[in-house]
Formats: sequence, structure tokens, C-alpha cells
Amino acid sequence: MSRSARLVPVFAAVVLAAACATPENAPNAVAPSGSVAIESCGKRLTFDGAPQRVVALDQSSTETLLALGVGDRVVGTANLKTKVSPQYAEAYAKIPVLSPKVLTAEPLRAANPDLVVASFKELFTADRAGTRDELEQLGVPTFVSAVNCPDGRTEPFERMFRDFEDLGEVLGVADRAGQMVSEQRAILDEVRAAGEKRPDGLKVVWVYSVFNGIPYVAGKSGMASHMSELAGVVNVFDDVDQEWPEVSWDEVAKREPDVIVVGDLSERGNPGDSAAEKLAMMREHPAVSQLAALRDGKVIELAGIEMDPSVRTVNALRTFGGKLDEITARG
Repeated sequence: MSRSARLVPVFAAVVLAAACATPENAPNAVAPSGSVAIESCGKRLTFDGAPQRVVALDQSSTETLLALGVGDRVVGTANLKTKVSPQYAEAYAKIPVLSPKVLTAEPLRAANPDLVVASFKELFTADRAGTRDELEQLGVPTFVSAVNCPDGRTEPFERMFRDFEDLGEVLGVADRAGQMVSEQRAILDEVRAAGEKRPDGLKVVWVYSVFNGIPYVAGKSGMASHMSELAGVVNVFDDVDQEWPEVSWDEVAKREPDVIVVGDLSERGNPGDSAAEKLAMMREHPAVSQLAALRDGKVIELAGIEMDPSVRTVNALRTFGGKLDEITARG
């Protein structure tokens, strides 16, 4: 009997057994000889062979898998936020779209995966793809980006590089993963070197999205704050220990950023997603409209998806550093 045929009755039993499931931080057995074992966001995953049917729950995870060269093993994707990077567009188009939005349990089970990959642990809930414990009970390992599980010691880019290396090991493409890490570390070094020459005290706000007129900005714990540090500038909301905290436009104005970074999520299609809509809101706000950064055009537009951890994040970092050079040269 195939796994997909077994999943329906087993999945019903999982809910009843959830109280007896192994806690995420419980000790795990040592991996048998010849298998691969990794830690992923509180779970120990063990593989006797490279997975052949991988489902990615979001666009960033999908593009990372394509960069690793395993697109032929990706049997499903979901949650497309914005336009696919041109270098991955052809391969992405061959992957079945299990859901244009957040993937739920039924289509995930129907895809019969032997590995599920996600950038965010929030995608694994009972009303979404199912909890990680539920899927583990079904024999389906779940990989969550280490960037979404901070340890208080390791910077976001280094956690993302660990993702590349772990996925490379699990999927049998460790050499390609190592090459990706080396190439991206070189970009970090370039941006860091330029940032060391930049004037001290330059303040930046990152506006990722707007929902019901309320902005969500980069806080202390996310990738955008780390990019600020690498580029030698200060994230004005670095005192808020969240990745994308909800703030007010008045608070944005009060912190007087010298540069405004705006995420563009036009293809997602929600009100306020495009960079143009966000900038229009700022120009209409009585306090934000008076910021010198807005008046003087010290605005950097970036693809919103590149502000989140993925193989494309170095593109945002490189663009951010280059635009900062242009802005500081203007004075």
C-alpha cells in the first residue's frame, strides 16, 4: 500500500495520539550507520536515503531547493508571494502548485511527500499543513529554516547557510550547497567591508508590509536587522525583539530614519503590498511626510521576498549596500 493510501486513516489517529507524542526537545536515538541525521528547529531528522518527493510550503523554500539543483524531486509548492526569480522561473513552472496560498493538510498528504520544507514554523499548524508532530507520526519529516528558530548566538545569514548545508547533506548535494555558501559569504564580506567605511550613525527603517493601514517593520531578530549591521547602519527598531513587529506611522516618524527601505510584494495582491502603495501612504501621513528621507528621495525599494531568508536574500543585501553608497555619496 502506498503512503498516500495509508495517510488518511493514520492521520485521524494522530489527533488522538497527540498527547502522547514525543516532545520536540526530547533526546533522539543516534542515527544508524550510513544514514544522515540533522537537527531542524527542535526536531531530529534521520534519513536512510536522499528524499525523492519533496514538498516546499513557500516560495523561498522552493527557490532554495531549485538553487541546490533538486527541482526534479520537488513534487509540490505553495504560497507564491511574488514574481519568481528569472533564473528559477523555468524550473519553478514545472513544479505542481498544490495551493496558490497557504497549503493545507489534504493536498499535502495527497502529494505523498518524503520530506516537507518550510521557511516558517507557522506553516505547520493543525489548520494549515498539519503540525510537525502529526506529520512525524505519519513518517513525514519536516524541515524548518534555522533562521526562523534563533538560538540567540548565531546571526541569521549563518543560520541560513546552515540550512543550505543541512539540506545539501540530506538531499545528497553537499558540494553544491558548499559552493552556494562560499559564493554568498563572499558577498557578505564585500558589503561588510563597504559598511566599515560608511559614516557612523546612519539610521534606516525597513517597511515590509502594511495591513489595514498599519506598517510592519524590521525589528531586532530578523534578517533585515542583520543586513543593516553588515552594511554599517542602524535599524531604528532594533530595540524591538521581534522579526517584523507591528508599529505605528507616528512611531516611524518619531525615530527619524535617514533612509527608508520599502518592500515590494506587488504580486501577492493584498492592499498595501506594493512599494508604490506604501510610499503613497507615507506621503499622505502628516508626520511621515515631513521626514527628510522621504522628501529627499532617500528611499530604497527591494523585493519583499528577498527580505526573508532564502537563496535570494544576498540580492537584497547587495542592492541595499549599493543604494546606501549612492545615498551617502549624494550627502
